[in-house]
Amino acid sequence: MSDMPDWVTGFPGAVTVSDRDHRIVYMNDKSAKTFAKWGGEALLGKSLVDCHKPESIAAMRRILESGEPNVYTIEKEGQRKLIYQAPWRKDGAIAGLVELSLVVPAEMPHFVRS
Repeated sequence: MSDMPDWVTGFPGAVTVSDRDHRIVYMNDKSAKTFAKWGGEALLGKSLVDCHKPESIAAMRRILESGEPNVYTIEKEGQRKLIYQAPWRKDGAIAGLVELSLVVPAEMPHFVRS
């Protein structure tokens, strides 16, 4: 997936992209650093199925089938993160998954706009 815009490479959130067969086709710098202890960029071409629990694999399959995103927060190593997993499309058809992982500050303003 070499057609990724330059700004994504240095984006401060982890961006990981897989194809319909769950093979990782793109990792930005933050994603490679986040997953360094599991291989970092060497994970390109590897299957997400090999490193996820059955319930996570089921969630990935649901996203690919339904086209609906999966959004949640986690706390890992003392950091809260927003995880946003959604399908990406090519020529109108679901081509795989994209996951954004963004660190969420402990205290964060919330605005209601009308």
